[in-house]
Amino acid sequence: MTERQVSRWFLQCLREQSLLLEIIFLYYAYFEMSPSDLLGFTKIFKEQGFGLRQTNRHLVDKSMDALVDRIGYLSSLILVEGMDIDFLHKCALEDCPEQHQFFSAPDVIKEIDQLLLTFAGVFKYLSTMLKGFGVSGNNCTASTAKMCIYGLLSFVITSFEEESLQTDSVATQCSHLIDAACEVLSAPNLAEVFWEMKPNMGLGMILDSAAGMFPHKIGPLLQLLTALVSNKSTVKKVYNFLDKMSFYTQVYKHKPNDILSKDDETLWRRQTPKLLYPLGTGQTNLWMPQGVLGQVMIGGEQGYVVRWDYSYSSWTLFTCEVEMLLHVVSTADVIAHCARVKPILDLVHKIISTDWTVSDCLLPLTSRIYMLLQRLTSVINPPIEVIASCVNCLSVLAARMPGKVWSSLHHTGFLPFASTPLSSMAQCISADGMKAGNYGNMLVQIEQPRGEYAVTTAFLRLITTLVKGQLGSTQNKGLIPCVLLVLKEMLPTYHKWRYNTYGVRERIGCLILELIHAILNLSPEGEDQGSTPTLQSLCIYSLANTEAGQAVVNIMGVGVDTIDVVLAAQPSSCGSEGPGQILIQTVKLAFSVTNNVIRLKPPSDVVSPLEQALTQHGGHGNNLIVILAKYIYHKHDPALPRLAIQLLKRLATVAPMSVYACLGSDAAAIRDAFLTRLQSKTEDMRIKVMILEFLTVAVETQPGLIELFLNLEAKVGNEGSKEFLLGEWSCLHVVLDVIDSKQQGKYWCPPLLHRAALAFLLALWQDRRDSAISVLRTQERFWENLTTPLFGTLTPPSETTEPCVLETCAFVMKIIGLEIYYVVNGSLEQSLKDGLQRFSSMRRYEYWSQYVKSLVCHVTEVEEEGICYFAETQMLISAWRMLLILSTSHSEVMQLTEQSTKLKLFKDVLDGTKAALTTPLSVPCLRLGSMMATLLLILLKQWRSVVATVPDILSPLSLILESILQADQQMMERTKAKIFSALISVLQIQELNSKDIPQLPQLLLYVCETVKDEALALIDNTRHLSQMGDIVENEDSMETDSPRGTQKDQRDGVCVLALHLAKELCRTDEDGEHWISVMRKVPVLPSVLSAVELSLRSKHNLYFTEAALHLLLTLARTPQGAAAVAGAGVIQTICLPLLSVYEVASNGASQSFSRKSQDSACWPGVYRLCLSLMESLLKTLRYNFINEALDFVGVHQERILQCLNAVRTVQSLACLDEADHTVGFLLQLSSFCKEWQFHLPKLLRDIQVNLCYLCQTCTYLLHSKKMLHHYLQVKNGEALPPGPLHRTQKPPQTPSKETAGGGERGEAEQKALLAVQCSLLKILSKTLATLQHFTPDCCQILLDQCMDLAEYRTLFVLSFTTPAFDPDVAPSFGTLLATINVALSMLSEMEKKKEPVSLSIASLASPEEIQALKSLLMFTMENCFYVLISQAVRCLKDPSILPRDKQRLKQELSSELSTLLSSLSRHFRRGSPSSPASGILPSIQSKSSTPGSKASAEGQEPFIQLVQAFVRLVQR
Repeated sequence: MTERQVSRWFLQCLREQSLLLEIIFLYYAYFEMSPSDLLGFTKIFKEQGFGLRQTNRHLVDKSMDALVDRIGYLSSLILVEGMDIDFLHKCALEDCPEQHQFFSAPDVIKEIDQLLLTFAGVFKYLSTMLKGFGVSGNNCTASTAKMCIYGLLSFVITSFEEESLQTDSVATQCSHLIDAACEVLSAPNLAEVFWEMKPNMGLGMILDSAAGMFPHKIGPLLQLLTALVSNKSTVKKVYNFLDKMSFYTQVYKHKPNDILSKDDETLWRRQTPKLLYPLGTGQTNLWMPQGVLGQVMIGGEQGYVVRWDYSYSSWTLFTCEVEMLLHVVSTADVIAHCARVKPILDLVHKIISTDWTVSDCLLPLTSRIYMLLQRLTSVINPPIEVIASCVNCLSVLAARMPGKVWSSLHHTGFLPFASTPLSSMAQCISADGMKAGNYGNMLVQIEQPRGEYAVTTAFLRLITTLVKGQLGSTQNKGLIPCVLLVLKEMLPTYHKWRYNTYGVRERIGCLILELIHAILNLSPEGEDQGSTPTLQSLCIYSLANTEAGQAVVNIMGVGVDTIDVVLAAQPSSCGSEGPGQILIQTVKLAFSVTNNVIRLKPPSDVVSPLEQALTQHGGHGNNLIVILAKYIYHKHDPALPRLAIQLLKRLATVAPMSVYACLGSDAAAIRDAFLTRLQSKTEDMRIKVMILEFLTVAVETQPGLIELFLNLEAKVGNEGSKEFLLGEWSCLHVVLDVIDSKQQGKYWCPPLLHRAALAFLLALWQDRRDSAISVLRTQERFWENLTTPLFGTLTPPSETTEPCVLETCAFVMKIIGLEIYYVVNGSLEQSLKDGLQRFSSMRRYEYWSQYVKSLVCHVTEVEEEGICYFAETQMLISAWRMLLILSTSHSEVMQLTEQSTKLKLFKDVLDGTKAALTTPLSVPCLRLGSMMATLLLILLKQWRSVVATVPDILSPLSLILESILQADQQMMERTKAKIFSALISVLQIQELNSKDIPQLPQLLLYVCETVKDEALALIDNTRHLSQMGDIVENEDSMETDSPRGTQKDQRDGVCVLALHLAKELCRTDEDGEHWISVMRKVPVLPSVLSAVELSLRSKHNLYFTEAALHLLLTLARTPQGAAAVAGAGVIQTICLPLLSVYEVASNGASQSFSRKSQDSACWPGVYRLCLSLMESLLKTLRYNFINEALDFVGVHQERILQCLNAVRTVQSLACLDEADHTVGFLLQLSSFCKEWQFHLPKLLRDIQVNLCYLCQTCTYLLHSKKMLHHYLQVKNGEALPPGPLHRTQKPPQTPSKETAGGGERGEAEQKALLAVQCSLLKILSKTLATLQHFTPDCCQILLDQCMDLAEYRTLFVLSFTTPAFDPDVAPSFGTLLATINVALSMLSEMEKKKEPVSLSIASLASPEEIQALKSLLMFTMENCFYVLISQAVRCLKDPSILPRDKQRLKQELSSELSTLLSSLSRHFRRGSPSSPASGILPSIQSKSSTPGSKASAEGQEPFIQLVQAFVRLVQR
């Protein structure tokens, strides 16, 4: 064997000896020992020198001394226990010694007497022995030993005179006897037994003797009484004992003068009263009155010991003693006085830590400690022990009143302090301006050289207590210098200091880490988040970036082997105070501290030195990751491996490294150790949970490690596909066992473990670990076991004791949701389908919906008390929400198709949202309310058919709105937006009238208030951005992703949604009376218009501007609304600022027109909305708005003319849409020709010309379909925009073949073409309707002979060529005839039956759309005929036109119109709409008749009769 192995073997031998002796001792504590056995033991122990003469003595090194001593102590105890002293004492008292078993064995007794000769030094030995058994005294061996020695001491003291026990030096032996008695009395219950005894028996005699010498000898009595304080009842007894003292013992060298005495000098009497302490007047003192008798105990030339018969309170005496020490602190008497004051302080410390209620009575003492500390620490050679006692007392006081202790201590100069104000972290770390205080000086000058650290341990305890006391931020700032001293001067170097006593180094390390741990666990309320560093940020920075962090890393690197060695060297019954336990506690604290530093450290791109030290790879497996992982082998304290794994979990999450690579060759062995502990049914449950949590994190962040733990074996299947099987060492075996429904409720599978296993499975699904998932899916009963929690019945929320069950159910829901979402419908496992079927049939949807609702209601009810399981509640609600959202798109798979069930679920969600958002709002309620509101919104959008049947949704929603508008707006922003959105959806789905909405006035008021406030806030925000120079010039700036905080204008923001809701409410309020009354109360229009004006000028807030214009547009439809909008100054808001929205291009129009889809928000869209608004206001207000309309058209004439021209070059839907809006506005304006002619004659002429050209362009493009298709492909790129007719197409479920793909593309192109044709047709019809106002009235010009023709210009030239696509060719009568022909041919095309091959209009559009198109075509023809006839008559009557031209005109028109009329007649005989498209063009007022009615004769069509009359006229 190697030397190390021999040493380990011998250590094991010593441990076995110690354990055997311990067992023998405990055995004989309960059973009698025969005299022969006692003799045998005595011989063995004597030969072995009571443990000192070991066989292999040379192998004993210093670390084994404690075990050798323990062997000696246990040997002695066995002999004492064998003598049965208690029984011997009883026999002696009752005078019947013959009853004792040793009475009949005199030979044995004689032999033992020869072996054990003397009692000399026995008390010192006893006190050392009892100290060796551990301070805590809670273990069985220590308490039995104390009972044993208690009996021995009682017998010895009762049987012998006290003086006979004090052989050599009286004082020393007496103190050893007191020490031994104190050790014995520290055992539990012995103090109470003692107080119930007679004072002249056993240990009571020692107390009596000590009291007899009080207060001359103050130490012995107080030492005994300190030991006798064990619980609250004994505190009262000790306090009262000292409060009512009846003797006062004094020592005199010479007899005083003021004394009368008897002749034999045995009794003295005081002649005068006397102050017992030489203190100043007015201070606490003791006054011995005249005539007091004193018994002289010892007298003679050596001096006198007098016991005065004088009653007083020792507590007053103690105050005087402290005062005396304060007086003599700078003199030579200080050491003697310190020896008297220290026991007082120790007693006070013990009393207030045992029973705080007595502290008020001790105030005279405790209040003087601060002054004592100040004086004693500033002398040249401070008394360390007394200072330590002072600080210990303050620690106990600080636990109850930290603020008071801090403020008093602050002025003593004892603690480190800052001489300059703390301003930055750099200043703190450099310790600039920091002073070490009296304590810091003592540490360096006295404690470190001596190797004794009583004050340091007390200081660390005090600072920790103050930190835990949650002082305010100011006091915590004051503690920074103290903590900095610990972090800079103590933590990095304490292990190098000199130590006299074994175990102090470990104790100091543990206390330092306890302090840091307390600081890192401070709640945010206790920490002020200002600019100056806080205690917490200081600790985090120091540990992450300075030597302090390395010191903590070194502590963690102790390793499992070292701990095992230390544990092996200490006795098994050492309790919680052994060196091994302290080492374990220190390492545990190091884990926790490191974990918290990484958790709380501010995010940074730079890796801190601490993180580097934690994750750096060392050679030969000595890196920290391996050391942490190997703590799994530690068995003594389950918290140690648990905290090590927790730190590994944290590192695996945040550190950029592979744990698997760090483990190296140990990986498989460590994996097996982890799994062995995970599989064990008797293992500590928290370790198992932590292992699973570690693996859960590893799924996402540690691919190598998780593969190691999953241990899947690949196998090639039948068809060459790869299959996976579970390996022998796979963690999935354990996980499957844990989730097995048969295991639930067993002691080895508590709910927390079940939850952890499901969290791990969820991580596999979330990370899409397909190999593991594929194995799990096919495991027998997997889905059944997994879904078991969803079929259980939970306790009501108010009685929930296991909140983790909520998380368990949440994880199951999420796994099912992910499985349904990712797996194609047909491929779901049959067992899962069965489970979902069962879930539906057993009404579990209703159950969970009801439960989630009750959970939300419960949280809102108890939110004042602060709900203890909010995180779990939130998780369950989130999972349930996910499941419901999924069911809206996968209802068949999830078996959620019944309308009644959906209705119940929807109502529950509505009720839950209402419960969460109508209570007094706290942050938890708000979070839940926000989650529920999101779900409500999605269900509103997806379950429209269900929502349509819900009777009264608006009531709860308006209550919610009322509640959230009164809450803190900062917190409510997102929730408010969701509620507005929900109200919009309800109004759109249910299509209610104002009569159906009793809440309408209230809702309008809420919404208008919000709109006003938001608009004003938006104005401020926009101005602020403009001042900062943050204006982006890009046209599409509103669509860039700017940070949410700075920009208030969002598509789904409160402001925009409030405007949309206001629009919906106005639409509902048909007669506008509610709206008008609200407008009188709330100045909503002025604020909105101001914000719109600013937005247009700065080209900011696109979504807001668009929404505001939609609202104004809705208002403009009623006379009252239009008047209000115009009266509020809409033209000033829009007219000039609108110029900054677009740029008029000088060289052709095309570039200024966006090619974007017309649906996306953009500034051109805002311009189009402004046109619509002008059109609507003009249409409603007529002459009252004409001046404003002319202003508008005058300001924007360039854009208008450009737009009319642009149709020829750009056929994008956005461009056509603008042209449509422009012509629509001009159509309204054309009703006011005279005013227009008067104000803007040139513009009127330009527009008339441009409209004619536009008519020509549209006709040409509609006529030449191929040309239009070519233009669309070339100009707009290959990808055509989707047509507006069928926007909601479902994408094909399976990948199409090439032919099918080609067909679909062709169809899409045809639809896009049709959409452009429809747009062109709308523009054409409105253009002709506008031109109708610029040409003479037909009836008037036909009948009125003296009409002024100069009033109307000729619009079309006398030519009959077909329209050309050339701007140089002027529009002519041929253009108008071509327009009629195109319309007629399109009508005919629609009448054709659908052919299978061609994609006709009829096959692409719905019947309603076809009907609308037909009406539009008829309307176009009507207007075209009207303009044609009017212009023709205008030419025929014009004297400036040559007669031959007039004749040609007549001939051409006669033949062309006759042909057209015959075509029309045929068409009408087949049946066609007889009315204009009043639905398509709201601006044209015409009566509509039944579409498609058969016309019995073409004469019934009024416009055909008109054309016939005109033909007859020209043929004349």
